[in-house]
Amino acid sequence: MDGQGNGRKPLDTAEIGALAHLYRAEIYRSTIWRTRLDTTTNWSVVTLGVALSITFSSPQASPLPLVLVGILIIFFLMLEARRYRYFNVWRARCRWMELNFMAPMLNDGDLRMDTGWQDRLAEDYRRPAYHVSLRTAIGRRIRRNYFWILLIQTAAYLGKLAVHPAALQSFGELLERAAVGPIPGWLVLGVGLLYCFSWGAIALWSLREDRKRARWRRDPLGMG
Repeated sequence: MDGQGNGRKPLDTAEIGALAHLYRAEIYRSTIWRTRLDTTTNWSVVTLGVALSITFSSPQASPLPLVLVGILIIFFLMLEARRYRYFNVWRARCRWMELNFMAPMLNDGDLRMDTGWQDRLAEDYRRPAYHVSLRTAIGRRIRRNYFWILLIQTAAYLGKLAVHPAALQSFGELLERAAVGPIPGWLVLGVGLLYCFSWGAIALWSLREDRKRARWRRDPLGMG
C-alpha cells in the first residue's frame, strides 16, 4: 500500500476527504481570480473603444486620446499581471493535486506518497510565494490578450494620422500631425515605437522562458 516502506503513514479516508475539500477550495479561488483577470481585460477594451470613438468622431478630431489611452492600458496591464500572479498560485496548486493525487488514484489506486509531492504542496501552504515573476506575468498577459489590444491601438493611431483630416502626402506632414502641443512629432513617434517595442520584447522573452522552463525543468517537483 502507498506510504508503506518509506516511513510515511498512508492517508486514511478522513484525510483523503479533507484533501478533496482542499482541492475544491483551490478550484473556487482560481475561478474567482480568473474572473478578475477578465475584468481588467474588459476595462482595457472599453477604454480603447472610447478613445477610438472620440478620435474618429470627425476628421478634425485629435489623435491624442489614442496616445493617452496607452497610459490606462499600461495601468490595466500591470494590475492584471499582479492578479495573474495570484491566480497562478491557485491554478498551480490545483494542477499539482490533479497530477500527483487525482491521476495516480484514478490510474492504479496508488497515491504515490513516496514521490514527495505532498511535501512540496505542504511547503507551499506554509510559505506561500509567487510561482512566476512579474515580468513573466506581464509577458503572458500580453501574449494572451494585450497583444491584440496594443495592435489595434497602434494601427488606429497610425491610421488616424494617415487619413485625417486628409490623405497623408509626405513624411514631414506625418511628423506635423503627430506633434502634441510643444512636443515634436518625431519625439511622440519615437516614444510610441519604444512603447510597442518594450511590450513586444517582454512578450517574446516570456515565451522563450516558458518554453525553456517546460523543456528543461530541473526540479521534478516544481510547481507553477
